[in-house]
Amino acid sequence: MTRQLLIEADGGSRGNPGRAAYGAVVKDAVTGEVLAERGETIGIASNNVAEYRGLIAGLAAAHEIDPTAQIAVRMDSKLVVEQMSGRWQVKHPDMKLLAKEAFAAFPPGQVTYSWIPREQNKHADRLVNDALDGRTSAGVPAPTVVAADTGDPTITVLLRHGATPLTADRRYSGSGGSDPDLIDVGRAQAAAAGRHLADLGVTPAVVLASPMARTRQTAEIVAETLGVTDVLIDDDLREIAFGDWDGYSFAEVRERWPAEHAAWFRNSRAKPPGGESLESVALRVEAARLRLLETYARRTVVVVTHVTPIKVLVTRALEAPLEAVHRMDIGPASVSTVAWWTDGNASLRTFNQIPSAD
Repeated sequence: MTRQLLIEADGGSRGNPGRAAYGAVVKDAVTGEVLAERGETIGIASNNVAEYRGLIAGLAAAHEIDPTAQIAVRMDSKLVVEQMSGRWQVKHPDMKLLAKEAFAAFPPGQVTYSWIPREQNKHADRLVNDALDGRTSAGVPAPTVVAADTGDPTITVLLRHGATPLTADRRYSGSGGSDPDLIDVGRAQAAAAGRHLADLGVTPAVVLASPMARTRQTAEIVAETLGVTDVLIDDDLREIAFGDWDGYSFAEVRERWPAEHAAWFRNSRAKPPGGESLESVALRVEAARLRLLETYARRTVVVVTHVTPIKVLVTRALEAPLEAVHRMDIGPASVSTVAWWTDGNASLRTFNQIPSAD
């Protein structure tokens, strides 16, 4: 007789996106016996990402128990249940990757999904909050665990583009603006960055760039110095859209849009008029990061992008609140380096290093 297993899974983010965790419990569907519990923090992520990670953890645990079992999944996430049941399309890039991983856990037809109210998913929800609060399921502080060595990390060399006509006055220059080219100073900065990386012995598998002119031009100069043939474009690495603020200085924006500007620094979901929120940027940058880690695992990648995507990746590595981007400074053609391990750990190795143009 085929074994029947029940998975209850959940995920949560304090900030959405913010510091996130998942929880999953596997039970014997007949007796109700708890067979496995999973709960873990996952850095900075959205609620939906955390919920999918909870589902994936539950499916993995169930597979370890009995890969031939019939699985019933119950979650209070309407989105995940409807997408995994095939009734809703999976449109967002990072959701597609996670859904693909979940679909691959068991053969088609072996898993069914149903929605339950939040109050019926308390066990998984408790595991989420225990992970976020650093507690074990017994409610006591979790011991410090040193992750096992999982081999070489993937290294991302995060390079901001060189100076444009808007850089010296620190004017907002987003993805919906004038898309300026590098000026002569910016080209010199890009060349210096390329020499700096060459002197460090950086041999990237690829140079990735945002589609904007200043990043493509910087990437081409750096790629030539490093002997990389092609520059690949990732649209998700583009700068945040500043909307009506594009072309204005910090002081001018604060004067013209005082309420909106203040909200921008307090809330990652706030948008400049006609622009994009930090939360939206964080989701697409995370999608780019996941693709990069999958495609170039354990190799070095030079990522030529903008102030905001670099800051978002740094907060992701440090598990810092998304609003921490406002406390960082990223200079033109500066280099920041992050190592990403397969177990989810990350290490910020360098930050805002500005190569000498001499």
